[in-house]
Amino acid sequence: MNRHTETANLHGWRLFSLLSLLVLIVTSLALWSQPQWVEALRSAIRATARTSFTLFLATFLASSLAALVPSAFTRGLLRERRFLGLAFAFSHAVHAVLIILYVKFFPETFWHGRTAAANIPGSISYLFIILLTITSFPTAVKLLGVRFWKGLHSTGTWVIAGIFVLSFYKRIPMGSWYPLGFALIFSAILFKLTAKLAVRLRRNARIVTEPSATH
Repeated sequence: MNRHTETANLHGWRLFSLLSLLVLIVTSLALWSQPQWVEALRSAIRATARTSFTLFLATFLASSLAALVPSAFTRGLLRERRFLGLAFAFSHAVHAVLIILYVKFFPETFWHGRTAAANIPGSISYLFIILLTITSFPTAVKLLGVRFWKGLHSTGTWVIAGIFVLSFYKRIPMGSWYPLGFALIFSAILFKLTAKLAVRLRRNARIVTEPSATH
């Protein structure tokens, strides 16, 4: 009974706090796993990229999973989508801090073979992450209006998903986890599009059947 109560209470800001703490623990372990500072930063950057990606997938697929695979878990995932998104933003903020430290202390390594244009997709992604984060509260919905708010969050989410696709695709030749990451985000996009189509078909079916039922 106590365990069930504790699980039920793991939502909202408690869930966000736990996920953020896990991100910090993963980051610390990654930093401590390497004896050299440059390798430690690289390891932590990779680790936070993965925590960010995992949290983004959970946020991105929450509504689709609830629509296609309804269960207590998927409904809970949808209910906590805002806090999953905020945890993703926190993880990516830690990721950004690590990159800034890397650029500051090892600029020659960071910029080797890299152009300023290569940073444009990531910069766009961070711009949308900031916009989605500061508008993730009820006050923002009231100020922006429900329609504009939904449009902003839908657009921002798809832009970030697209940038993940591009980022993984460019790194597929590097091997490691990049082919898996590309496969996961590509599959997630297909799943989300399928869910959108299924919801639309259900809605149209109800529209067709309801008048005939009342008639």
